[in-house]
Amino acid sequence: MRILDTEIEKGKSYQLSINLAKSHLRNSMHVPVIIHRAKKDGPVVLLNGAVHGDELNGIDIIRRLISKGYHKPKRGTIICIPVLNVFGYLNVSRNFPDGRDLNRVFPGTKNGSLASQLAYRFAHEIAPHVDLMLDFHTGGADRVNAPQIRCADTDKKALELAEVFGAPFIVHSKAIPKSLREMMNKKEKSVLLFEGGKSSVFEENVIQHGVAGTIRVLNHLGMTKELKESESKPVTIAKSRWIRACYSGMFHPLIENGSQVNKKDTLGFITDPYGDFKRKVKAPFDGHVFCVNTAPIVYKGDALFNVGVTTANEDLMPEL
Repeated sequence: MRILDTEIEKGKSYQLSINLAKSHLRNSMHVPVIIHRAKKDGPVVLLNGAVHGDELNGIDIIRRLISKGYHKPKRGTIICIPVLNVFGYLNVSRNFPDGRDLNRVFPGTKNGSLASQLAYRFAHEIAPHVDLMLDFHTGGADRVNAPQIRCADTDKKALELAEVFGAPFIVHSKAIPKSLREMMNKKEKSVLLFEGGKSSVFEENVIQHGVAGTIRVLNHLGMTKELKESESKPVTIAKSRWIRACYSGMFHPLIENGSQVNKKDTLGFITDPYGDFKRKVKAPFDGHVFCVNTAPIVYKGDALFNVGVTTANEDLMPEL
């Protein structure tokens, strides 16, 4: 196995880097890649964080796994990239300095934008060696995701591992065009995409779900001997819809993220600043809330709650 021009020998650890560009101060910008290969053969698992530079929970999930030694498997190889988008991370920004979203340019090009060049290096120097990728994300902007694993309902291996991971929700989700997940799927690699919390903050509950779920998957693959039992069986979301604001105003969510709701339940309300306007936001069908917008000010049409059902039957989800 040869990664980043380095022969990865059995029983050894490596700290390599993808060297892509220099900063404006002419300092080298490195993407650290931490690798440990066990003495025994086995699967190659990639733990990947911060495709978006402001999604911090995944960074700390991988950091904790490394600090506790879980990146050193009993068999196989574990590759850790805690911060893929170092450029966005340094600016506490979702995107690259030029505004490009790294997760919309895969597999990249050799001489394209900086984001595209990093995607190209990843696609050619990291991806070919990987059997399974755990890709850690959060909600963007003010949207808060309940801890969940997203994978396609046609990927049977990923669905099996999603059950093993044991997050509160499994969301059937198609890969976004030119995303890292889509590229890996096209290369016939299995992917578990973990979503939890929101950008630019560390959330202990989300981080603990990510750490425990990863350990369960590694144990299932025979890469670690420690087993962390899941507290409950995941709820599988087969279909979901956003409940959108019917009015502009000040938004007050009432429901706890991850809650099961019934049709006509009050999920929140929208007011004006003056005290004479107040409208309820109600659930249009029975389901589970797995993402909440916490923005204090919203416009008509803004997404407020993502509500899902456990079957793809359209009759259960009327048009909104």
